[in-house]
Amino acid sequence: MSKGNDSGAYTKGFIFGAFIGASVGAITALLLAPKSGAELRQDLAEKSKDAYDKASDYIQDVVADISPKVENTFNEGRMKAQVIVDSAKRQADELLSNAENMLKDAKLKVNNSKDNALNKFENIKDAAKAGVETFKSELNN
Repeated sequence: MSKGNDSGAYTKGFIFGAFIGASVGAITALLLAPKSGAELRQDLAEKSKDAYDKASDYIQDVVADISPKVENTFNEGRMKAQVIVDSAKRQADELLSNAENMLKDAKLKVNNSKDNALNKFENIKDAAKAGVETFKSELNN
């Protein structure tokens, strides 16, 4: 994190700590003050409500401050993930296309080799026939 963000976090922490300390001090002062039980309970109820309201406001402020940051971070992460997924799909498509081309080339080479072998076999067969016929004609002469 940058220094600016750390400073804000420390300031919020300090304010929250000061608020808690003030609340504890006020409650302690009320408990030690010479008042009747009914007055003390009413004062405690009022101070508790004030403390709850202040804490609720503070939490709402923190949530309002953090919520857009979390949403932005989430959206950035989602966009980066989409870029990675798109790249992976594109690479997979390229690999499949290359594999198909290699398979076609291999089939073509096999067929060419087969045709060449058959042609050579026919040539050898023709040469053998010619040799046999020549041998027969030499024997007859």
